[in-house]
Amino acid sequence: MGVKKSNFRPAKQHATLTTGEVIRMLRELKGWTQEELAQHCSINAKNISLLENDKVDIGKKRAEQLARAFKVHPAIIMFPEYEGSEIHRAA
Repeated sequence: MGVKKSNFRPAKQHATLTTGEVIRMLRELKGWTQEELAQHCSINAKNISLLENDKVDIGKKRAEQLARAFKVHPAIIMFPEYEGSEIHRAA
């Protein structure tokens, strides 16, 4: 049984998410305000807003703080383009 190239079709490109969009999505899935997330992760609400709007880089420490609050692996937050399926599972 041979494999014919014509039997396959190209995969669809998935939407790409920014780190900020992932943070906002996870926060909204939890039903938290930015202030509530701030309480869970010890990052002030202003910085959470800046992160969600991709105005500042996240950095390892902040990613770890957010990951603990959301109970996910930090890679889900830091590298959303590689971990899209994990974001859906975390919800």
